[in-house]
Amino acid sequence: MSANGTTASLIDYERGTIAREIFSSEKIFQEELETIFTRAWLYVGHESQIPQPGDFFMSRMGQEQVIVARDKRSKVHVFLNSCRHRGMRLCSADHGNTSLFTCPYHSWSFTTDGKLFGVPQFKNLYEGCLDRAEWSLVEVAQMEIYKGTIWATWDPNAPPLETYLGDAKLHLDMTLDCRDGREGGSEVLLGVQKWIIPCNWKIAAENFLGDSYHNPSHRSVDLIGIGPSAEYGVKGRRDNELDAAQHLWISFPQGHGVHSAQMPAETSDPETYQNNTVVAEYFREANRLRKERLGTEANRLLPFVGTLYPNTSFHGRQPRNICVWHPQGPEQTEAWRFFLVDADAPQEVKDFLRSYYMRYSGPAGMTEQDDMENWNSATAASRGVIARRYPYNYQQSLGRSTRNGPTPGNTALQMSEENARQYYRRWSDYLSGATWDTLLGMKD
Repeated sequence: MSANGTTASLIDYERGTIAREIFSSEKIFQEELETIFTRAWLYVGHESQIPQPGDFFMSRMGQEQVIVARDKRSKVHVFLNSCRHRGMRLCSADHGNTSLFTCPYHSWSFTTDGKLFGVPQFKNLYEGCLDRAEWSLVEVAQMEIYKGTIWATWDPNAPPLETYLGDAKLHLDMTLDCRDGREGGSEVLLGVQKWIIPCNWKIAAENFLGDSYHNPSHRSVDLIGIGPSAEYGVKGRRDNELDAAQHLWISFPQGHGVHSAQMPAETSDPETYQNNTVVAEYFREANRLRKERLGTEANRLLPFVGTLYPNTSFHGRQPRNICVWHPQGPEQTEAWRFFLVDADAPQEVKDFLRSYYMRYSGPAGMTEQDDMENWNSATAASRGVIARRYPYNYQQSLGRSTRNGPTPGNTALQMSEENARQYYRRWSDYLSGATWDTLLGMKD
């Protein structure tokens, strides 16, 4: 913590400054694991990754590995990936199908609903003293599925997921199903991209709150053009479809923040993909269905990026994805990207998007390389003895947000760091052990 042992001196919300040490201190990092990642709702995966009974995949909650499994009755569970006997990692495969999870150390085995099933030499060594029911796998306190996405928390007193998401849910909806006019129809494309970055997890999460100020970092991408119409010489990544939009930077009391856009009342279909007739027709029809379901006014709101507190971000425009910033240490983050497509989209559409996603995002993607250079450098700049004496500046558009915007939330109509200020305000509350009323913004 800070010299006086409080987080209040690290985050000055009113002035708009933040101490550098929150991005490099091992002590603060350990506090984050204890106070944030044991309480907040965390995204762990997508139902499409476990379509059949017995399917499972590995995920993360903070630094801890968890198993997301569908039992033989098709119920989804989230377990700590640790044998109850000596703590050995129970499962080492990234994904698969099984009827039992068997520990490779002493061969204790557990069913896909977490119950202790097999104990070698049980009669001779344990009968009369081992209660199998007491030694089931450690399961999360709460698990909820929202439009195919799977979320979990270790806190039995955490509010329901939809309460936790609050009004930010509208913008998540646009990423999951609203854009393409289908409810709950997304699936994860192929697998999950995973890579390690030498940066603090909060810097990556903050970037997706709506940091539009760093756009010069992606100038090479805009000049080259890697979007759908790059072959036709259109400059930029998305056919400039948001040029006429009113951009909105919206913060929410739970610590979430988004950058979305409101299109003019009369606007053409945003993404045409003119170089592929099948793809163009598919998205044209998807946009028609979206308008039909939502109505003209609701259809004007389009998603861009956002972060759901603490470490789940999303990209609502293509490349449509959910990304999670798993903390590995104060200066190391494991990044995961779940690329989304409509489950019933033609294979040609999925193939087209797979190619586009690879060019745009991930460790080899054009934009991600730019971002990682920034995040890594910012983390390194947070550790110096002299550097830590000078806070970072978060004063952009200070005091220029309003609660009377076109959508629910605290809205800025120009580039703003209010989303980041609110995010770190909640960060301070979590580390201070605040009640859920405060964490949800009911008692500020």
